[in-house]
Amino acid sequence: MNTILFDDELRSNLLPLVYTRPVAMLRIGILTIKEKWEKHLPGKYSFIVEEYLREKYPMQIDDENLLINGALLPDNNVVDAMNELKMNQALVQNGRLIALKVVQNKFDEFCFKTYRNFDVVECDSNISWINYPWDIFSKNEDELEADFKILTKGKISAPIDESNRYKSPEKIFIEEGAQVEFSILNPAGGYIYIGKNAQIMENCSIHGSFALCEHSTLKMGSKIYGATTIGPHCKVGGEVSNSVFIGYSNKAHDGFLGNAVLGEWCNLGADTNNSNLKNNYAIVKMWNYSEKKFIDTKLQFAGLIMGDHSKSGINTMFNTGTVIGVFANIFGSGFPRNFIPSFSWGGATGFTTYNTPKAYEVAEKVFERRGLKFDALEQRILDHVFAMTAEYRR
Repeated sequence: MNTILFDDELRSNLLPLVYTRPVAMLRIGILTIKEKWEKHLPGKYSFIVEEYLREKYPMQIDDENLLINGALLPDNNVVDAMNELKMNQALVQNGRLIALKVVQNKFDEFCFKTYRNFDVVECDSNISWINYPWDIFSKNEDELEADFKILTKGKISAPIDESNRYKSPEKIFIEEGAQVEFSILNPAGGYIYIGKNAQIMENCSIHGSFALCEHSTLKMGSKIYGATTIGPHCKVGGEVSNSVFIGYSNKAHDGFLGNAVLGEWCNLGADTNNSNLKNNYAIVKMWNYSEKKFIDTKLQFAGLIMGDHSKSGINTMFNTGTVIGVFANIFGSGFPRNFIPSFSWGGATGFTTYNTPKAYEVAEKVFERRGLKFDALEQRILDHVFAMTAEYRR
């Protein structure tokens, strides 16, 4: 089956993380949402996304197609419900489209919005969605367990080096090429997954659940609390709790990060700290791009959401429930405001616009350090983000 992951009208609730990617490219647990679906339903995958992202994430149509909502987290029940769908039927729950099977001659790029023209099947299974950025760290524990079981089924872990102290080795999995030495590994009722060619340096203390994805490094003396995921090609140190790095981002030095989600190409300077709990223990509010205001997260612990390419200088302090857009550069003393628009430059004393030539010069150097090229396609996407976020910088 040709599978197409679509972004529905609730996509904007997941900004700023989806300014630069489809919803299904968000990472939660160990895998991205797309990678989870590929494990459950092998086949060809593509996307229906906003027009400015289509060149990077194109759509492929076949004779028969399965459209799946990109914000949906797969499990066996919902997969079974999809497998029971007949062609030109829609699987729906509470008015939100879950999936749609459609033949090519009834397909158009907006058919998922007009699914009521199809035979509707109501889904009575429990459905898990990623509706807001804070859902990523809130649901990370369950997804770490689910992904761990999928990725390790029928496989044998590399041996745990005798220099480490550890509990419950059956809940620790080390992929080929990973290095883990002189550290403490405690799944603590969860799981620990170490990806290919990842490295845990000496004296790290890990209290699961935890995932360190391929080619990532945990720096010496790090303190990690679950449920935390460090995506591929990251360098992380200091103290981290219940946070997700999507990938290619660094927090290489001391400082606390808790109840947070970082996009790609982010960098937190030495001793950057975020608050994840208000002094009065009140429920945290965070900025929502759809409503253009701060909304109730229903969470007592909520720290930092940071879009791609954003960075902080040394000793930066972020208040509880801070949301930072794409390509923000934050520095200086004091607490900056807890909503920082994309392409902002400054800190607690105020912000100016981080103009694209200067921003892209940094991006080129950052990409080069990872052996990649910051090309014209990336620039076109970010040019669009710069234009569409201008209203927030006025």
